[in-house]
Amino acid sequence: MYTHITETANWLKQKMPNAPKTAIILGTGLGHLAEKIEKLAAIPYADIPHFPVSTVEGHHGQLIFGKLGGKDVMAMEGRFHYYEGYSMKEVTFPIRVMYELGITTLYVSNASGGTNEAFSIGDIMFITDHINFMPENPLHGPNVPTGPRFPDMSEAYDKKLLALADKVAAEKGYKVQHGVYLATQGPTFETPSEYRMFARLGADAVGMSTVPEVIVAHHCGIRCFGVSVITDLGVGDKIEKVTHEEVQRAANAAQPRMAAIIEEMIRRFEA
Repeated sequence: MYTHITETANWLKQKMPNAPKTAIILGTGLGHLAEKIEKLAAIPYADIPHFPVSTVEGHHGQLIFGKLGGKDVMAMEGRFHYYEGYSMKEVTFPIRVMYELGITTLYVSNASGGTNEAFSIGDIMFITDHINFMPENPLHGPNVPTGPRFPDMSEAYDKKLLALADKVAAEKGYKVQHGVYLATQGPTFETPSEYRMFARLGADAVGMSTVPEVIVAHHCGIRCFGVSVITDLGVGDKIEKVTHEEVQRAANAAQPRMAAIIEEMIRRFEA
């Protein structure tokens, strides 16, 4: 696998118009941010050696290089999910490539179901920690030479980035939540009993992504900031049937706020 990682990184180095230190995974809730990036290059995943291809509606499937907030950035417009049939190594392959390209800071977003009674649909939640409820850890197998065999996970989500996010949100007058994100393999949404169980385990929100990417990024020494948009609720009598289309609508409504926060964080953050 490491040979494929270096081959992909070397191929991209020949195509890159800049040398970004910041990467963004434009998951559900951050698609609007792609419009704000001053694009210098956009490379379809299908053209990139060894890259998977996103199959989920709403995930466009291209790697963007450009400028945002006055900084050089690269952005994944669409991500890969375990439920699509990819292995964890394939899901996190782009993160390994990011490391080889010199990325030091990663911003990642997702849509999630809220299990905290204080949450409402459309809320933005800054991720303070996570629970990995997926069937496989992405570091399972031979240790890739970017980090220790047994990496510490006491600060998977960078406290300096969290503090900056809080400051930016307060200045803009945006209400935000904080909480623990729990990742399941999907693709089914949770049953009422599962929602109750996850809440008792300490989760404030549940989704189907992000955690594998953050684990691998952390293993590589990349700082991470994670944000969820609460697109449905798994709380008591608030539980209702949910569809992917409804999730997208709720995420789209939150996009301008999420995009404004991330753009300003990138503008201000100094590692």
